[in-house]
Order: sequence, then structure tokens, then C-alpha cells
Amino acid sequence: MIEWPEKLVDSIARRRSVLFLGSGISANSENVSGKKPATWDAFLRQVVNHQKAKIGDHEREIIELLNDKKFLIACELIVDIIGQTEFGEEAQEEFRRPRYLPADIHKVIYGLDSKLVITPNVDKIYEECATTESHSSVVVKKYYDSDLAKYLRTNDYLIIKAHGTVDETSKMIFTHKQYSNARCNYASFYKLIDSLILTHTFIFLGCGIDDPDIELTLENANFLYEGCPPHYFVTAEDSISESMQKILLANRNLEVITYENASGHHKELLDNLRELAHIVDDKRNELSATSTW
Repeated sequence: MIEWPEKLVDSIARRRSVLFLGSGISANSENVSGKKPATWDAFLRQVVNHQKAKIGDHEREIIELLNDKKFLIACELIVDIIGQTEFGEEAQEEFRRPRYLPADIHKVIYGLDSKLVITPNVDKIYEECATTESHSSVVVKKYYDSDLAKYLRTNDYLIIKAHGTVDETSKMIFTHKQYSNARCNYASFYKLIDSLILTHTFIFLGCGIDDPDIELTLENANFLYEGCPPHYFVTAEDSISESMQKILLANRNLEVITYENASGHHKELLDNLRELAHIVDDKRNELSATSTW
């Protein structure tokens, strides 16, 4: 089992944490037919297969980009060829219409009782879980909502959709151009993230290490404000080499926490998060008894 760092536990217990949920968390879900949401890579390959007639001679180029994990460029090429409307329809067919059900891991994450959750996932799986568990009291905001910041100073529990939502496909962030446009047109959102990086402990779950926005934000904070406590990146053992872990800590102030993945299905992450929930509850009881909030 993971030996959860005391600083991580303390941050969650005091509700000074941000849980950042990547596509690996959504991958635990399925619908009544047993279908699971596609990964970004699988989704883009699926689009290529569906749109062969339009993509034509560009197929080989796109597949090579996907094989090299250059997803942003591959996606931009796909969108340029088939159009934003058609791409949005593909996204809705994959991420909304199958009616995915929340998995146990979503309920356990909600049970950590973190006031702030950020996700780049455009699906609605976690927010549906949180809405149900909270009896519709959570607030869900997108990166482009003008009133997002006010909820940081209320008692509301807030879910921030950092890349938009499948309900509004024209504002989803999938390509380099969309990233650049968002940074220019919604600069206030990225200033908000910059602030949270300095005041809260980020815990990355089910994520990759190549989100350009988070990469830039973490590196800026790391070099501008030296000596800050680390953020945490939770991943399966052997998924990131020791040398890369040192680079992440040195450049992004990210401490990597690994869990065993003998099953190959990341069940161990769920077990470890359940244990974390118990540890956090014990810490909150301790804080309450000593009045050290």
C-alpha cells in the first residue's frame, strides 16, 4: 500500500487541496453494455477510422503522429480536415451518448471531501457522481465561465472543467490552436490556476505528464517561488522512470507517488484511495479534537 505523505494528508484534511482528475479516472467507468470511455489516443484513432473518406491521404501522417504520442498536433490536423462540427459530433458519440455510469473510484474520490476538483476530462462522469452524492449541491464551472472565481470564496464545493465539456463542443480544448486561443481569450482562468498552485496542494490522479497548461503553470511556479512544498503525482509503478521522477521534481515540483499495478487494471489505486480516505478522516478528527484548523 502507498505510504501517503503527511503533507498530502494534511492538505486534504484541511481542504487546502485540489484533486486533478485525468482520463485514467474516467476509464474506470462503463455503461450498461460494458463500454468504457476511450482514451484520447483511442478516440482520435477511432475518429480517423470513421472519417476515412474525408481524411484520405492524411491518414498515414496522423497515425504516425499518434504513434509518436503527438496528440495535440494529430488532433489539430483531424479538426482542420473534418471540421469542428463533425469533430464535436464524434466527441458526443464517444463521451456523452453512451451514458457512462460512475465507478467506485469516483465515489471514493468524492468521499475525500475536497472542496476543489479540477478535471480536463470533457465527459460528465465525475460531475454526475458528485451531483448525485451531494444532492445537487456541487457547483460545476467551465474555464470560460465569467463567474467561476467567486465560488472559490464561498462554501460551495466546486468542480472546474479545465478543457470544457462535451455539452458545448465548440469550446472544448483538444488542439494546440485551442490551447493558445484559450490562454489569450480566457487569461483570467489561467491566473486563477496560477494562484491555486501557490495556495493549495495539487494531487494528480489518472493523469499524463504532458498537459501543456499544467506543465507551464507548475514550472513557472517552481522557478518563481522556490522552496514551496511539492505537489503530488500518483501513478502506477514503472510508468515513470526514476530519472524522469527526478526531472519532474526538479522542474515542476512534482513528487511522484507510485502504487502496485499487478492486475494491470489499476484496481490497486482504488484500494489505496480508500485507505487514504480513512487516513484523512482520522486526521480531521485529530484536528477537530485539538482545535487546530
